[in-house]
Amino acid sequence: MTRIVEALTLVSEVEKQQILRAPKSSDSHRKLMKAVPAMSEIEKGGHASVSKWGEDVTVAAWNLERCLFVEQSATKLAALGADVVLLSEMDCGMARSAQRHTTRDMAEQLGMQYSYGVEFYEMGLGGDFEVEHLCKDDHNAIGWHGNAIMSKAPIDDLMLIRLDDHGHWFCTDKFADPSQPRIGGRMAIAAKIQGVCFISTHLESAANADHRCDQMAVLVSAVDEFANGAPVLIGGDLNTGNHLPPNYDWRDETLFKYCEKNGYEFSFNPEGFTTRESLITRSPSKKMKLDWFLARHLHTAQAGIEPSVDEHGSPLSDHDCIWVKCKI
Repeated sequence: MTRIVEALTLVSEVEKQQILRAPKSSDSHRKLMKAVPAMSEIEKGGHASVSKWGEDVTVAAWNLERCLFVEQSATKLAALGADVVLLSEMDCGMARSAQRHTTRDMAEQLGMQYSYGVEFYEMGLGGDFEVEHLCKDDHNAIGWHGNAIMSKAPIDDLMLIRLDDHGHWFCTDKFADPSQPRIGGRMAIAAKIQGVCFISTHLESAANADHRCDQMAVLVSAVDEFANGAPVLIGGDLNTGNHLPPNYDWRDETLFKYCEKNGYEFSFNPEGFTTRESLITRSPSKKMKLDWFLARHLHTAQAGIEPSVDEHGSPLSDHDCIWVKCKI
């Protein structure tokens, strides 16, 4: 069950040390997940700037890669005229992003209500580049990394959807990354706003097509129950093509056929890659199409890709922002 809170429950230093000492197994990870209250909480804050929308609503989905540039990213979204924003890879209390609550600060600048949920509790400071060039502190004040939904209109209802709990980035027999000690897993936030169900999600990068399809099946099942027949728009970084050699092509994913069988449509997505070089991702080995919208019972009109650069051409993220206009 999802608990809606004004502030996520923090992990104490004692609890952090217990996590660091815990066996790197799936059973251990599941116990740790249950022991961290924030893994089943959504923080809701900020203030809506309109009581309701008109018929046309612009929705943006953006993986902001830590959200190092809060003000510049908010300016980009304002210029786009976004009414709803589906965000992933948002830091909260991380040294690499100046200990900021990036979602809250962005929502305040944009005049939006926000909801924020934890994907990972990060016990390290980040990669080598982040530690050397971005971290002014030697600790994380909080350590959250997660997804968010922001809206100009009030958010009516929320649900946190966990897509796995086995410790993909924690267990030594899976895809553990010693440079990123963390607990948690891929997840989604579902929000009902004016009769429409919006989903911000982030699927696994270090996995194959079957793994991501299984995650999508968990998501679709949970959304069916939450939406209860309402129109649905899923948006986010689906990591399509990752770990699929030799072409690393989104067309080799099985999740799209699964979604079509369950009533979702994706042909309205703009053509083109959605990844780019950034401050952290210095030399990407390939360009990929990772970011998508999936719609059910919802009329979608114009859609596009907004380059993830500021007014001076400096990159804001390693993902471009995708957007779509919907008829409500």
